[in-house]
Amino acid sequence: MAQARSKKEPSTLNSVPVRRVLREGGLIVLATLAIFLLVALMSFDPRDPAWSHSGFGEVRNLAGPTGAWLADVLFYAFGLTAYLFPLVIAYAGWLYYTWAGAPRHGLAVMLTLRVSGFVFTLTMGAALAALHFSLGGALPVGPGGALGESVGRALVAAFNFYGATLLVLSLFLVGITLLTSLSWLRLVDSVGRLSIEAAAQLRHLYFELRDRLQQRQARQQRREVVEREKQRPRRSAPRIEPVVETVKRSERSQKERQQKLFETGDEPALPPLSLLDEPEASKPAYSTEALEAMSRQVELKLRDFGVEVEVVAVHPGPVITRFELQPAAGVKVSQISNLSKDLARALSAISVRVVEVIPGKSVVGLEIPNERRELVTLGEMLKSEEFDRSSSPLTLVLGKDIAGRPTVADLGRMPHLLVAGTTGSGKSVALNAMLLSLLYKSGADQVRMILIDPKMLELSVYDGIPHLLAPVVTDMSEAGHALRWC
Repeated sequence: MAQARSKKEPSTLNSVPVRRVLREGGLIVLATLAIFLLVALMSFDPRDPAWSHSGFGEVRNLAGPTGAWLADVLFYAFGLTAYLFPLVIAYAGWLYYTWAGAPRHGLAVMLTLRVSGFVFTLTMGAALAALHFSLGGALPVGPGGALGESVGRALVAAFNFYGATLLVLSLFLVGITLLTSLSWLRLVDSVGRLSIEAAAQLRHLYFELRDRLQQRQARQQRREVVEREKQRPRRSAPRIEPVVETVKRSERSQKERQQKLFETGDEPALPPLSLLDEPEASKPAYSTEALEAMSRQVELKLRDFGVEVEVVAVHPGPVITRFELQPAAGVKVSQISNLSKDLARALSAISVRVVEVIPGKSVVGLEIPNERRELVTLGEMLKSEEFDRSSSPLTLVLGKDIAGRPTVADLGRMPHLLVAGTTGSGKSVALNAMLLSLLYKSGADQVRMILIDPKMLELSVYDGIPHLLAPVVTDMSEAGHALRWC
């Protein structure tokens, strides 16, 4: 039974609650002792009665007579390094709290290294203070105490002042390493990393503050501009050009509306216009008030960038709206052209195109896409009066201009025509519109064509029409023969 009791007692002492109580109790005791000693050192008064000298009167030390004696002894022996004792006691309490219950192997070696580090740090710190500090009569012996004075004097006699300083400093760093297991290389690396991060944060803060200051200045300037605009006499509104709501129909489209009773056979074999869909009713993209407001917005945005202009006319169209700008004296056109992307961002537009020269006018054009674009149909263009009036059998329909009027061109006056663009830009649509323009304008007795389609994608639908001199050529070797024969 005695043996069982002896086995039970160690297990009780090593239980988790008991170890926790001992760890926390030891931490509280050592922390209290460290605080008491720190208060005694910080409230040290040379006039208090203590170990190195006698005195009379009330004790001024906040820790009482005991604190006065302890502070006097520590300052007398170690000088300024006496402040290491509260730190080391607090550090010892933390180590005890974390080491309690830890494996015992290697504990003696670690304890020996800690004690040796404390001795090195205390001794070399006192010597360093004795060599490089002077506090007058504030301490009983000096900044390094009796220990520092004796060690420093011996090292100076052996290694001279600079050699003693180098040796003391190196041993002081070694003592800190042994005491705290501090890696100076990691410390330097951490300090460098933190310095870089701090510099980056300061740089970011600097740019953020600069941007805020610039924004504040811009808002202030904008307020001043608005106030000046309010005080300035109101200018006349820009001239809003009329919108072409309907395209004039040609005589041919009017005649084809009448159904023929008899086939005479003497008429050209042209495809009827009724095969093409009628265009949808167009609606104006912007009202007059909206166009005037957009004109003022364009002026204000350009004024924000330091460019003074005045919108004198607005040309609303089916796809884009063009604003005619009258630059102020001294404003170059290149200043406006360089701001095209900034204007697109400021006006919340997909893109902005600057027309530097408008024939017959002294203004600069600014073309902005409409939010609601009108659909331009091929049937509307082929039924237009402009297409019917063109006398050339090689008339091509190109679409509508900015104002919404049909635009046609003569292929005979541009024999070398290149249609190019990125994927999805409308090359196939343009090519089919040109070919259909020729088919609707001239019969096979007036226009003959050779179509070459190596990719066999675009032109195969035209195979078999009477306008072809040969079937659609898809082989490049045959294309050479066809062109030479032509």
